[in-house]
Amino acid sequence: MRKNNIKRIPSISFALALAFITFVACSSDSVDDGVIDDSTTDDSDVDDEVVTELHAAYSAFNSDAVTIYLDGSEVVIETTGLPNHETVYWGEGNSLYKEEPDVALTPSIMSSNNNAYTIRVDATPDLTGSTVQTELGTVGIAVSGSSIFNDQEGGGALDQAAASLDWTGAHIGPGVYHYHLEPKAFTNDDDNLVGILLDGVFLYGRKCSATGDYPTDLDASGGHTSTTQYTDGEEEYHYHIINEVYSTTGSYLAFAGPYQGY
Repeated sequence: MRKNNIKRIPSISFALALAFITFVACSSDSVDDGVIDDSTTDDSDVDDEVVTELHAAYSAFNSDAVTIYLDGSEVVIETTGLPNHETVYWGEGNSLYKEEPDVALTPSIMSSNNNAYTIRVDATPDLTGSTVQTELGTVGIAVSGSSIFNDQEGGGALDQAAASLDWTGAHIGPGVYHYHLEPKAFTNDDDNLVGILLDGVFLYGRKCSATGDYPTDLDASGGHTSTTQYTDGEEEYHYHIINEVYSTTGSYLAFAGPYQGY
């Protein structure tokens, strides 16, 4: 019996060893499978990019009139609508009143008008969708704090109301004080920031800071992609006032559209 037991020991040891190897191999496979699954899960669970600070260009806005802050993925821009430059529309007696005898004044002046306005724009414009036509009313907020309108006035072409525009391409009516033409109070044949439009895309003057000259690659909206003075060397899509004189005004439309960032 003892002899038989001795003969069985190698058989039992071999069986145990085989079982142990099989167990280890299966355990290793399970661990490897777990690692692969974890890496796959990590790749699929990447969070969307969150905007945590305002674009540097917002620092150029008139802080006496404009309050700007982030709200989730949007930027909220609240403005009194009151510009920080001279115009006949301030009315006599105001320190910013400017005599402009050739302007056919509309009935309202700044002090008798509610110019306050609030817009919300995407912190990161969506440039993948279709273009959207501008409508009557505010199409953006200028760095001065006042509104930007398109090339229409009261349902008709702007040139019908051009006589009421002040020296910086703006007037009151209907509604808030607003610019239609190149606002010479803060951009005059240069690359200065003009404002932000409703699609979250910035609008600049007629020249491009990347080249120091008029851009030659603008799309139908006056937009292109290049660096600006606020992008720290990174290229970004933005609009320019198109360097084409509008009608008989002797000046340039601020923005006619369409929007590219909706």
